[in-house]
Amino acid sequence: MAIHDVTVFKPYPFRMGQKINIQDGPRKGDWEVVAVTDRKVKLRCPFSKREFDWNRFCYFIDKQKGVAWPGEE
Repeated sequence: MAIHDVTVFKPYPFRMGQKINIQDGPRKGDWEVVAVTDRKVKLRCPFSKREFDWNRFCYFIDKQKGVAWPGEE
């Protein structure tokens, strides 16, 4: 068996009420978690208040304290 460096991904365990920031991609920006199931996450935009149901897609990369949320629109 060969030995390799392997990058491991684990789905993020969203919690209702969480304030999150997605840094890249089409969902980039600030969001509030409003519902979570095994397969879906519902996020609310803090500016427009629109809500979106998406397949769970995020992976944890960093946690910051004392961050202004939401940021600028």
